[in-house]
Order: sequence, then structure tokens, then C-alpha cells
Amino acid sequence: MAKRDYYEVLGVSKTATDDEIKKAYRKIAIKYHPDRNPGNAEAEEKFKEAAEAYDVLHDPQKRQQYDQFGFDAPGGGFGGGGFGGGGFSMDDIFSMFGDVFGGHGGFGGFGGGFGGGFGGGQRQKPQYRGADLRIKVALTLEEIATGTTKKFKVKKDVTCTHCKGTGAEGGSGSETCPTCHGSGVVTRTVRTMLGMMQTQSECPTCNGEGTIIKNKCKECGGSGVVKGEEVVEIKIPAGVAEGMVVNVPGKGNAGQHNGITGNIQVYITELPNDTFVRDGNDLIYNLLLDFPTAVLGDSVEIPTIDGGKVKIKIEPGTQPGKTLRLRGKGLPAVEGYGSGKGDLVVNISVYVPKELSRDEKKAIESFKNSDNFKGDKETKKSIFDRFKNYFN
Repeated sequence: MAKRDYYEVLGVSKTATDDEIKKAYRKIAIKYHPDRNPGNAEAEEKFKEAAEAYDVLHDPQKRQQYDQFGFDAPGGGFGGGGFGGGGFSMDDIFSMFGDVFGGHGGFGGFGGGFGGGFGGGQRQKPQYRGADLRIKVALTLEEIATGTTKKFKVKKDVTCTHCKGTGAEGGSGSETCPTCHGSGVVTRTVRTMLGMMQTQSECPTCNGEGTIIKNKCKECGGSGVVKGEEVVEIKIPAGVAEGMVVNVPGKGNAGQHNGITGNIQVYITELPNDTFVRDGNDLIYNLLLDFPTAVLGDSVEIPTIDGGKVKIKIEPGTQPGKTLRLRGKGLPAVEGYGSGKGDLVVNISVYVPKELSRDEKKAIESFKNSDNFKGDKETKKSIFDRFKNYFN
């Protein structure tokens, strides 16, 4: 029998999304599943045909080759028996694509389950995971610039020392669940419009573990965890910003029955700084010059985030609103979000005194009629543009 186009097999267009392909395959596989069609060779072939089509179309690389070359793609093509000539068995199909149906260990249990005859794998015992903890920490700009380590005393679930996390008293251990006989699931047969069907669900007696504790620990009541507290040391990298979350694995609540420990999520907030304003990785410093320095020029010292000082040169005739940029004097980029450091941006303004002595006033008045102190059109236009950019 000639092979059918894979898109035709699944009933989707060539522009179908991954989700549409997955849904189409699931629908056909349920329709022709062996549990629904026992002894039906034609249904089994359609089941295999759909699985073969899905194998190619859900894989971006295989799909690209198929779209370009059809069944004659390089490397053996898709024209042989089974999956590209591999001749996969029914068990292979169940083990490869069981995840499409959300079952445990293959096809057994998809959409509620269709029996365990084609399970394709043994169900794994569930492992509990402790809940995450959330902590908010306020950092100064200085701490952000260098990174810091913070210590917290946190209240959380810790492993019970009396039973060493097993939940059993006196090392009595656990025994096979009498309800599911160790499988962790219970199977029920229900009558539907399609006939008798089997469904699988988590065992309510053992919560899917397959074992139960008869003699529960008197300290933890069988959970393997108790309330406690721990001093946790958390390293916060340099360059973090307001709203970021630093994840600290394995420091949250302990999981029941020696399960997986949760994480601590550290939410970052920034404390205001009296000297600098943060703008991304740049720092802004507002420098107020006196009038003589702005007119005559000079060298002035300004602070840096590391606690030091740096000298900058003020050119004669420096105008209010001028900015100077000191490369690499800002904050570092947080790891994984870039490299290098931001800049220190110096915004210059000029102080104008509100009150003058008689001699100061006389000295200023002597310049009043000087054209050199009135400014030309270009100077006025430049100042206007700087104000316009500032408000924008």
C-alpha cells in the first residue's frame, strides 16, 4: 500500500502549529488505540501510521526535511517500514509518545487511562518537593555595586530528626499499600458510549507512593518534616536591580519523606541614595558649580560609588545643563544580563545666589551691559534645546 502524506494522515495543513499537530495525533491515536480495537489489524495499522506521521512532523528538523524532499529525504528518507525504516514496535510507540497523553510511564493512563497492557514502562514512585520560600531584601547602591552576602533566620519545614525523614516511628519502615498493591494507582472499569473502558488514577490510600506507614513518627505524624528554623546565608551578585529575583536552590522547605528541598526566592528592592540616582547601569551625579568656577574653569572632585573620589576638569564657560560621562564608573551588569560596567554621568548646574552684598552687587552690575555676558542666539538656542530634552 502506497504511503500517505503525513499531513493527510493527521488531517492538518502544512502550516499547522506544533500544538495542532499534537492534538490531531492524540485524537487519532485514541480512536485507533488497541485497547479500543482489540484484534483489529486495520486499526493497529492506522495507529502505527499516525505515530509515524507524528514522529516526523513534531520534530522540527525531520519536518523541514520532509517538507523539502518528501519521503526521499537524505539519510535514508521516510519511505521505509515504520519510522524512517526503523520498524519500531508497538512498545516503542508507547514509550516514545506516552507523554502526549499525560500518562505515567507511557500510554497506560492517558486521558484517565486505557488499561495497563501497553504501559511501556514502570510507574515511578512520586517524590515530594518542599515549597519555596520568599524573602524581600533591601540593598544600598553600594551593596549592589560590589555584591553582598546576607544572613537570614528563616522559619521553615525541616527534616524530622526523630525518624530521619522517613515518617516511621522507631525505624519500623513502610509496607506495601493494600489498596494498590504497590503500584501507586487504582484501576477501574467503566461503561461508556464506546464500550467498557479502564481508567487509572492515583491511589487514594497511599497518594501514589505504593507504600504506607503503619507506625507513624510521633514527632512529625508520618510526614517526615517538622516546623523549625535555620540561619541561611545568601550571596547576592553585583548589579542586581529593583524587582529582580535571585533564586537560591535547596534552601527552602524540606520535602516530605526525604523528598526534594524547595528553593528560596529573594526579591530585590533598592534603598534611595543621597548622592547618586540610578539609570540602568549608569549612575547620575548632580554637580552644582559656583558661578566663578563655571565661568573661569577649574578642577573639582566628585565622589564615586566605591567610596573614592575622582577629579574632573571644568572647562571655562561651562554652561548649565552640560553633562560629562565617566566611562566604567557606574554599576556592573548582573551576571547573565550583559558584561562590563555602566558610566557615571555628571549633570552640571550653576548656583545663582539669591542675595548679594553691596560690593557683590556692584561688581555684577559692572558686567550688566557687557555683550559678552548677554549670550548670542546660538547660546540661547543651545540652552533651550537642553531644557527641552530634559523635560522630554
